[in-house]
Amino acid sequence: MRWNEQFCADKRLLAAVALALAAYAALSSSVTSQSRLRLTGVNIAGAEFGTALPGRPGTDYFYPSPQTIDHFAAKGMNTVRLPFRWERIQPALGAPLEEAEFERLDSAVHRGLAQGMTVLLDVHNYAAYRKQPIGSTAVPVDALADLWGRLAARYKDKPGVVFGLMNEPKGLPTETWLAAANAAIAEIRRRGARNLVLVPGNGWTGAHSWLGGGYGTANAAVMTKISDPAHHFAYEVHQYLDADFSGTHPQCQSETIGAEKLKAFTDWLRQRRRKGFLGEFGAGAGPTCLAALEAMLAFIDRNADVWLGWTYWAAGPWPRDYFTSLQPIDGEDRPQMAILEKHLAPRTRERLP
Repeated sequence: MRWNEQFCADKRLLAAVALALAAYAALSSSVTSQSRLRLTGVNIAGAEFGTALPGRPGTDYFYPSPQTIDHFAAKGMNTVRLPFRWERIQPALGAPLEEAEFERLDSAVHRGLAQGMTVLLDVHNYAAYRKQPIGSTAVPVDALADLWGRLAARYKDKPGVVFGLMNEPKGLPTETWLAAANAAIAEIRRRGARNLVLVPGNGWTGAHSWLGGGYGTANAAVMTKISDPAHHFAYEVHQYLDADFSGTHPQCQSETIGAEKLKAFTDWLRQRRRKGFLGEFGAGAGPTCLAALEAMLAFIDRNADVWLGWTYWAAGPWPRDYFTSLQPIDGEDRPQMAILEKHLAPRTRERLP
């Protein structure tokens, strides 16, 4: 009788432990699903190349080849950031999109979507059109809204397409950039598009200078006023690791420089319950740079409650000696790829907060 009572007590204890473990597993799964990166991939440069406007496609500038898109999809990347020039897709402000150019863009978009990737459209213009800044007499603030309204009308039924409003705004007041960004978002939503919008800051949108850095009023003070009727946007920053954070030098400052420079922006996001996206970063293949890439991506992983993810700069038809290039050489991956692969998000596409 005593043995039977003890056996029943042990069964009850084991059942309670099993129930507790199941509850813990469910909680852990829930936390993980809410605190993991969603978008991890690569910029595929080329369509923004060249000073000739419009230039010759395939000679002066290049949209991503199907083989390049397929390669990075096969590596497990779930996102491609696709730079292109405003002047080529819309040769005159306020005019319809240039259909042949749009077809070239759209072909690359659909190749990425067909591979299960999210495609991030990147107007790679530094907040200018034909070298005239947004907000000038030549380029009124609502010009960007007109462009994005036309693009939104084409892609509003494709949730796998993300709208990157502008690459690295510079040369204008932060307040002017805010007005242009808000006008573009308003027009995107007016056209019925609910796609995720990525909003950069002024001053090259550097994470290291988000709280202030010689480009006008700090992004941290102004960009809190972004207005999105759909509440479906995130802030895009860039962060290079060389001496002046420009991404033009193969040496990195230290093994921790990336993580250090993302911290203030990460805290700013968390305090405001906003999301961030690292649209560009890159480094050389030396040991300090590889360690810095590892530390920066690990930092983002640890702060996935506020980071949607990242796209490395860059793949595409760069010269073989371009030091941040991720384009394989003779079928061999660059050293940076091994670091990135350790931090890739799942391939499942889902609606982003």
